[in-house]
Amino acid sequence: MTEIDKPFLEIDGLTKKFPSPGGREPLTVFEDVSFDIQKGEFVCIISHSGCGKSTIMNVLSGLDTATGGAVTMAGEEVAGPSLDRGVVFQNYSLLPWLSALKNVTFGVHARFPEWSKAKVLEHSYKYLEMVGLSNGSEHRKPSQLFGGMRQRVSIARAFAIHLKLLLLDEPFGALDALTRGTIQDELIGIWSGSDQTVFMIMHDVDKAILLTDRILLMSNGPYARVAESVVVDIPRPRERVEIIHDPGYYKIRNHLVEFLAWRSREMSGQAREPGSGPQQPVTVSPARADEDEPSDTSAKPRLTLAQ
Repeated sequence: MTEIDKPFLEIDGLTKKFPSPGGREPLTVFEDVSFDIQKGEFVCIISHSGCGKSTIMNVLSGLDTATGGAVTMAGEEVAGPSLDRGVVFQNYSLLPWLSALKNVTFGVHARFPEWSKAKVLEHSYKYLEMVGLSNGSEHRKPSQLFGGMRQRVSIARAFAIHLKLLLLDEPFGALDALTRGTIQDELIGIWSGSDQTVFMIMHDVDKAILLTDRILLMSNGPYARVAESVVVDIPRPRERVEIIHDPGYYKIRNHLVEFLAWRSREMSGQAREPGSGPQQPVTVSPARADEDEPSDTSAKPRLTLAQ
């Protein structure tokens, strides 16, 4: 494989173990996790709680280290935090003493120290306007903004500093349904006009199908691993009121639900054979399977996995 052919982000044999008291065997949360992400892809990971999703994200961001394995981004090993990578957390993580605008300019100035003050300000305003924060709201401090507005600031700051890898740790979980849908639309609008790569933790299979290019499925822990890479090959742009009528929508959804309800549990606690080494997840395209068969697009119950 040439350098041109190599994925933008490569996760090879990632393992995380935590020590156990009393000299017992350490707890292996996940083992030999391997997957690739291409530049500009929007990929999410779904699993039940306790599989190590957040730990994987922390390793990708450089905020944590793995027990084994390696992460490579653009040909360079990930080691420690970097302004090329950033996380949008569920709890906003804004500087409370700064206004919404200054929270963004703070990040932009750190990312582009050579820019003039006027350019930093103009650039920051642009991204705040993209998420609907203007006409005075940009001068409010986080305590003066409701939850949805605070999360908009976090997203605007993340995109404004032109991260090569944007990591989203279930950033919509604390929002009401209407605000969640609006911010998700704004997120996709900004991402689609950029070349940024996005990796996101999610628990809602319906929103994962709406937002992403691929969905990574993890088996239950301990010894969790990324078992499948599900391709969401439904054409963009995707409208939430129309996507349910796509012939492939319920094929993808049913595959995800079946994995999370049964197969992830069946794989639980299965350590890999010694010496078998890292293994990429199986790639599946449920929407393209049995295309000649009629698809049932009638209303079905919504599944959300609570953390």
